[in-house]
Amino acid sequence: MTAVRQDAWSPDDDLILAEVTLRHIREGSTQLAAFEEVGERIGRTSAACGFRWNSCVRKRYEDAIQLAKQQRQKRNYLRKQSFPAVPHVSAVTVEQVQHSYEKNETAAEEAITIDAVIRFLRSWKTTYQDLTRHIKGLEKELKDKDEELFDLRVDNERLSKEVNNVQIDYRTVNDDYKTLIQIMDRARRLASMNEEEEVKSRFKMDANGNLERIE
Repeated sequence: MTAVRQDAWSPDDDLILAEVTLRHIREGSTQLAAFEEVGERIGRTSAACGFRWNSCVRKRYEDAIQLAKQQRQKRNYLRKQSFPAVPHVSAVTVEQVQHSYEKNETAAEEAITIDAVIRFLRSWKTTYQDLTRHIKGLEKELKDKDEELFDLRVDNERLSKEVNNVQIDYRTVNDDYKTLIQIMDRARRLASMNEEEEVKSRFKMDANGNLERIE
């Protein structure tokens, strides 16, 4: 069973799809059969291969497709010429015609292979340039992110120092506040003691147990 892949199509995947599909067109097979073969080779579904071919890869190989169709017509023509509809055909005649057909087919396959390679190299050059620009863009973005990260680290260190200073100031103020509260509490106690002593000093008890104010 063909595995269903979720990753992006690579240039090698596109090349395999193009080569197999062109071969099936040249040999008179169906594109569905080509998509099934490609799916088995690269681990994708035939539907995914068909969608990739029609949406992207096919546009790059329009001339190669036309040439493959011409080769298919030539193949069918040579096959008809190789086996004419006559009652008696000698073995020697069939062998000679078949050899001629195979020779022409080999030459045609070499021509389409060279053409496919040239077009693939041109397509790959464009793809390579696009990838190079994309990589440069990613490198610039990465550099910007690194600079932004550096600035954030600097700000974080600065804020951490400010927080530490604020905490130190808070502890200092808190200690001063506690000290002030203690001083005020001690002052209140001293004031209360002085008032009691002052009250005691202004009154005295007589022999009958009554308090007598002293002017």
